[in-house]
Amino acid sequence: MKHFSSWSVVLAVAAACLSCAGDPQRGTDFTAYVDPMIGTGYHGHVFLGASVPFGAVQTGPVNYIKGWDWCSGYHYSDSIITGFSQLHLSGTGIGDLGDILITPFTGKVKTSPGTADKPLSGYASRFSHADEQATTGYYAVRLKDFDILAELTATERVAFHRYTFPSTREAHIAINLAEGIGWDQPAETFIRRINPATWEGYRFSTGWAKDQRVFFVIQTSCPVEKFELFDNDLFVPGDSARSGKLTGILTFGASQDEPVLLKIAISPVSCENAMANLQGELPEWNFEEAADAAKQAWNRELGKIRVKGKDVALLRTFYTALFHSYIHPALFCDSNGDYRGADGKAHPDQGFRTYSVFSLWDTYRAAHPLFTLTQPERVNDMVNTMLTIYKQQGKLPVWHLMGNETDCMVGYSAVPIIADAWFKGFRGIDAKLAFEAMKVSSSRDDYGVGFLKEKGFIPADKERESVSKALEYCISDWCIAQMALALGKMEDYEYYSKRATFYQQYFDPVTHFMRAKLDNGKFREPFSPFQSIHEWGDYTEGNAWQYTWLVPHDVEGLIRLFGGDGPFLAKLDSLFVVEGDMGEKASADISGLIGQYAHGNEPSHHIAYLYAYAGQQWKTAEKARSIMQALYSDKPDGLCGNEDCGQMSAWYILSALGLYPVNPANGVFVFGSPLFDEAALMLPHGKSFVVKALNISGENLYIQSAMLNDKPYTKSYITYRQIIEGGHLVFEMGPSPNAGFGSDIKDRPFSAIPQ
Repeated sequence: MKHFSSWSVVLAVAAACLSCAGDPQRGTDFTAYVDPMIGTGYHGHVFLGASVPFGAVQTGPVNYIKGWDWCSGYHYSDSIITGFSQLHLSGTGIGDLGDILITPFTGKVKTSPGTADKPLSGYASRFSHADEQATTGYYAVRLKDFDILAELTATERVAFHRYTFPSTREAHIAINLAEGIGWDQPAETFIRRINPATWEGYRFSTGWAKDQRVFFVIQTSCPVEKFELFDNDLFVPGDSARSGKLTGILTFGASQDEPVLLKIAISPVSCENAMANLQGELPEWNFEEAADAAKQAWNRELGKIRVKGKDVALLRTFYTALFHSYIHPALFCDSNGDYRGADGKAHPDQGFRTYSVFSLWDTYRAAHPLFTLTQPERVNDMVNTMLTIYKQQGKLPVWHLMGNETDCMVGYSAVPIIADAWFKGFRGIDAKLAFEAMKVSSSRDDYGVGFLKEKGFIPADKERESVSKALEYCISDWCIAQMALALGKMEDYEYYSKRATFYQQYFDPVTHFMRAKLDNGKFREPFSPFQSIHEWGDYTEGNAWQYTWLVPHDVEGLIRLFGGDGPFLAKLDSLFVVEGDMGEKASADISGLIGQYAHGNEPSHHIAYLYAYAGQQWKTAEKARSIMQALYSDKPDGLCGNEDCGQMSAWYILSALGLYPVNPANGVFVFGSPLFDEAALMLPHGKSFVVKALNISGENLYIQSAMLNDKPYTKSYITYRQIIEGGHLVFEMGPSPNAGFGSDIKDRPFSAIPQ
C-alpha cells in the first residue's frame, strides 16, 4: 500500500495556519488558536481527538490506562497507543467509555493490543508527539511500529478514520469490543458482517455508567479480503458472534494502493438508527471535506466570542478553553430524535435534542451560565433533557452519563441550572414541571436530606461529607425559593427560604469556619481547618478553609456571620496565603493551590470574586488575574486540575472577559480583571456586547473606571439582562488599585434576583 512520506508538510501547514490566522475581531479562523494538547498533561484529563461541538462522537487515541491521569484514555506523558475509541469523557475524575476501539496494524494477526506489563505484545504501537497533530475536528498520528498514518475526523454521530499503510501484504484493522477506559467493562458484545464492507453490532458495558448501550455500524471504503472473529483471543467461526469480549479482525489485500477509510456510526437505540445516522450525516467518502466541515462547525461556535489581543499564547489559551467548554454535554439522541432514557428504554423524538454527560456539581457554577450567553439555542434542550430524566428516574440528574444516573458528587445541582435558565427568560421550559422536579428532588430522604428536614442540619456522625452536602443543598434551596416566589407559591417560598439559610448552622463564630456538627448539635472535635479527610469525610474534596465560602446565594448573610466587611476581608486575605498540612489522605482533586485557595476544584471557583461584595473589587481583580496567569497556560500542563466537562475552562473564559457569576442563578456577573483589549459576545438577533479594556497590560490589571454605553458606570457588576440587550462596556485600566471603584454599598454586587 502507498507509503505516506510528507508528514513534515502536514505539520508545516498547521504551523502556517496558526501564524497567519487573521484578526479574530474580524472573524476569520478562530480554530487556528485552538491547541487540543492543552490539558492533556498534569491532571487536566481532557479528551484528545476529533469531534464537533457537543457531538455524540469523540473519536481519539487511547493509551494503556495507568491510573487516575488517564481518565480520558490519553495522557501526554505516554508513548504507546492501543487504538482509537469512539467515545471519551473530557476532564472527569473517573474513567469510563472508550467504546469500539479501532486499531490498524500490519504483520501477523494479533487479537489484542497487549497488556500494560507487556505493552508491545499485541497490536499497540509506540508514537511520538513530533508525529502527532491535533486541531479542531481532526487528529493524526504516525504509529511507529507499523509505519501507519492514522487520521480521524467526525460528524455529530459518525467517526471517520483514514489509515495510510506502508506497502505490505498483511494490512489489518482490529475492531475491539472488549476494551474500555477506567471502570468500563464489557457485559455483552455483538458483531455481524452484513456485506464485505459493512458490519453492525453493539457493545453493552458496565462501569461508572452501570448499563451503557452503544449500537454501531462500520463501513470500509473497500471490500475486506478476510474477516475473523475472536472471543477473548479464541477464534470464533462464522460472520457473527455474541459474547463478552469480542474482537473482529479485518484483513485487506495487497493490491490496495490508497488509504483505507472507515466510518463508525453510533446510536444509543439500535443498529438501524446507527445506519440512518451514517447515511444522513456522512454519505460520501471525502475525508478532507468532512474534516473541513468539522473545522467550520467549530469555527462558528468559537466565533461567538471574538477577542483581540497581542499575546498569541493568551489567544491560544482562551480559544482552547472555549473549545473544551463545548465538548460536553454530548448529544444522546439519533438524527431522527430517538434516544435511550434514564429508565433504560428507547424513546421516540420528544421534540428536542437530548444530551448526556452532565457533570452538574461542576458545571452549574460557570459552564451553564456561559451557555446562556453563547449557546442560547441549546439551553432549552439541555434543561428539557434534565426534566425528562426527572420523569423517568424520579429525580433530577445528579451526574448523568449515557442514560445512567451515577449519583456522583453532592447536591441536586440541576436546580440552579434550571432556575438560571428560567430567570434569564428561556421559556421553552414547562415551569410547572420544573418546579415539581425541584421540589421532589429536594424532598427525598437520601444523602442526608432527611436529616436536614428533621434537624436543620446533617449530623456528621450519621452522614458522610455532611458539610459539603448541606452547603450545596442551601444553594439549590435558595433557587427553589426564588422559583416559588416567581410562581406565586408563597408557602413553598417561605419553606425553602428558611432551608437556604441552614448554612448558618455550620458556621463557628469562634473559629470563623464552616464545621461539621454531630447529632448532639456540637461541633466535631478535634478540628483542623486544613485536614480534608476525616474517617467520616466531612468535606467533599476539600477542607474548611475552602468550604467556608460556599454561600454564593447569600454572600451578604455570610459577611454578617463574620461580623462585617472587616473580619470577612481579613479571613479572605488569609485564605490566599495560609499554608498547612492537608493530610496524607487529601484528595488529589485539591490542586492549583494559592495558599489554601484550591482552583483545581470547583467549590473554590467563586471565591476570588467575593471581595467585591465587601467593597474591594480591586482585590478581586488582583486575585482573578493572578489565577489566570499562574494556573492556565497554552502548554500540555496548562490546567491545574480536572477540566470537569468544561467548568475549569468556563471559569477562564468568563474571567478573561472580566466577568463571573458568583451566584449561578441570579444573572449577576461580578467584575474581575479582563485579559484582552477587546472582546465581543455575538448575541442572538444580530446583537453584540463588547467589552473593551483600555491600557490593558500585565501591570495594568486594576479597573480605574467604567463606561456602559457611553455613560459613567460605577457598579462592580453587570446583569445578564444588560448584556443580552447588547452594547459596549469600556474599562479604563491602570497599575494601581482604585479603592473607590465599586466600594459604595449601592455599587456592590448582590445575591438577590435583579428586579
